[in-house]
Amino acid sequence: MSSRRKFIHQSITGSFLLASSSFPLNAFADDSNITKLTILHTNDVHSRIDPFPMDGSRNAGLGGAERRAQMISNIRAAEKNVLLFDCGDIFQGTPYFNFFGGELEMKLMSKMKYDASTMGNHDFDAGIDGFEKQMKHANFPFIVSNYDFKNTILNGKTHKYKIFEIDDIKVGVIGIGIELDELVPKKLYKETQYLDPISEAQKYASLLKNEMDCDYVVCLSHLGYKYNDDTVSDIHLAQNTEDIDLVLGGHTHTFMRKADIRRNRKGREVIVSQAGWAGILLGQINIHFEKNKKHVCLSCKNTLIK
Repeated sequence: MSSRRKFIHQSITGSFLLASSSFPLNAFADDSNITKLTILHTNDVHSRIDPFPMDGSRNAGLGGAERRAQMISNIRAAEKNVLLFDCGDIFQGTPYFNFFGGELEMKLMSKMKYDASTMGNHDFDAGIDGFEKQMKHANFPFIVSNYDFKNTILNGKTHKYKIFEIDDIKVGVIGIGIELDELVPKKLYKETQYLDPISEAQKYASLLKNEMDCDYVVCLSHLGYKYNDDTVSDIHLAQNTEDIDLVLGGHTHTFMRKADIRRNRKGREVIVSQAGWAGILLGQINIHFEKNKKHVCLSCKNTLIK
């Protein structure tokens, strides 16, 4: 078994528990004091509808939309409060996209009942008009906080943020996209304007946390986990903002054995996670809120889809 395959298999058990020092774990003994929220996440699925073929390659037999759907269904059957998000690059990578232009991907995500997605650079591969054409097949919103679409066909068709109220918890969600220039030909994204990801993330996170009383703020990011230069990344975003509790990422196809913990500019912990690529992993964040919502206990894992 290759080292890459071993790493992917190790991801199944790669998890961690994060507990506030003032949130005693014995609080779980009394469920009335705790509200549990499960956040599932994918990224960079890249039109991988079928499992990888059984050809002896490192990903042989892994992934597949049907298996992912079944895993999501099983988790929903076991958990009361579930949210399902994607962090972009839904399109491009198999003949399904070449033939159907993204229609199948949108329909399958709708069937799986995704709650929201952000956009990745490859979601412009059929042009901004091509993406807009397929949006009618998506029964979920696209959240993009730092693209200005005002002079494009997407004007008014995406959201800067969304609030999900589940049980007694208010979850605010923002979406941060990568710089399209040099990644995507301008003729594909047309007059889309890229806005500073740090300032836009902070603006909407602050709005959600401080003015709209959200208990938890999630950023769906397609910036990439980290880089060896000063390119803005998920880590950079986490460390240079406040009011964001969880960054779910994409773009760098990073297989994370466990989520990363960073400190924001006020010294508070921010969780950063990413679930590889091609639908090989399903990310899962379990968040336990104390009754007064001041403290949380959190566990994360990435589960192999096979």
